[in-house]
Amino acid sequence: MRKLKIALAMAAGLAAAGCDAIKNLVDSEEPPLQGRRLAVLPTAGILRADIRISDVRIVLPRPTPNAAWPQHAGYPNHAMHHLALGKDPRTAWSVRAGSGSERQGLLSLSRSRRLLAQPVTGGNRVFTMDSAGRVRAFDLKTGRRLWSQSILPRQERDGDVGGGIGFHDGQLVAATGAAEVLAMDASNGKVLWRRSTGAPVRSAPAVSDGRVFVVTSENTVIAYDASDGSKLWNYEGVAALTGILGGGAPAVDEGVVVAPQSTGELVALRAGTGRSIWTENIGVVQRGDPVLGLNAITASPVIDRGVVYAVSNAGRLVAIELGSGRRLWDVEMSGLQTPWAAGDYVFVLTSHAVLAAIRRSDGRVRWTVRLDRFTDDDHLFDGRPFWTGPVLAGDRLVVAGSHGEALAVSPYTGEVIGWIPLDRGVFIPPAIVQRTILFLDDSGRLTAMR
Repeated sequence: MRKLKIALAMAAGLAAAGCDAIKNLVDSEEPPLQGRRLAVLPTAGILRADIRISDVRIVLPRPTPNAAWPQHAGYPNHAMHHLALGKDPRTAWSVRAGSGSERQGLLSLSRSRRLLAQPVTGGNRVFTMDSAGRVRAFDLKTGRRLWSQSILPRQERDGDVGGGIGFHDGQLVAATGAAEVLAMDASNGKVLWRRSTGAPVRSAPAVSDGRVFVVTSENTVIAYDASDGSKLWNYEGVAALTGILGGGAPAVDEGVVVAPQSTGELVALRAGTGRSIWTENIGVVQRGDPVLGLNAITASPVIDRGVVYAVSNAGRLVAIELGSGRRLWDVEMSGLQTPWAAGDYVFVLTSHAVLAAIRRSDGRVRWTVRLDRFTDDDHLFDGRPFWTGPVLAGDRLVVAGSHGEALAVSPYTGEVIGWIPLDRGVFIPPAIVQRTILFLDDSGRLTAMR
């Protein structure tokens, strides 16, 4: 990896200096073109800061160390709050974690092999699943590989894998595009049980209270017993004709499973029985953009203090009361990334590279920042970069890009305060554990910084 250009800053005093440096990079001495400016992106004029709360000070809980990042998006409810991370993280180790992506598009009908699984941790180990369906375990401290195990049938190793992994009680649970869910001994990779899901699984499993929850490509939600893989129940949703490759993982909290669907619906089910509690559609077809017209929810929902936060690819960010299904507020936007809840705010990244702070009490937008302003166009080969994140750690929001850089943004003001150069582009949100941030780039290289 190239040497760190500018460390991620934590102190408020460094924020202003960081912004001044970046401002110099993007300012131009050439006079601006004359004429009226028109938005070229469908949502460019929608998500804007609300001047009515422009003077409200954002207060967040203090950063707290987390011992593990056991599942996709962290804990089963995906509410990670404010994590601890050193103010000057540097590369501790970097290893090959298997096959990367061979990408030909976002649509599930396009042929490609995609790296989709976010790294997870447990028992001081990091686990990955590559695009060829091979699971690996690494020592969290040193990066030393501990074991490697292929989990796909031989005839399935050339196509889309999808799915993801999760750690629970000494086991590693994997869901795959080969229409299977299985459990492995996390100490050595030995397969403990394997079950058919009936259809491919494009998203990571959720594990809570001894149950494994998966959502298939046909929008069926299935619960398994984590100890032996016996099926407990299933809920059949409505299958979509097409969708975006990948998907959000179910969120589990307070005995409720909230599962995203490729139709744009959220379904809330009793974790013990699968009984439906409520269903809410958050997808709204937008004209002029065929990809935005896909209502798929690829971002994982977040359950925080009795409220569900979720965003669809073509619709809205919504806040829904977990117990009743009552919609508390919504914000018109599209997004592929999981929201991040902390304190009195929810931080979101839109499909058009706008990072925003949303007040959780009423959905008002406190600040927004256009991330594409802070990229060097000379380094881009395919238009605007794809951004992933955010994660909140050490008083900054971290977002990573497909162009090989990660930005640090102040959660209090929206100012960009630093960046980290990465070896390759990143399409998977970083994970944070024990004051270490883990980046899995699209080539399949796993890098730990602390």
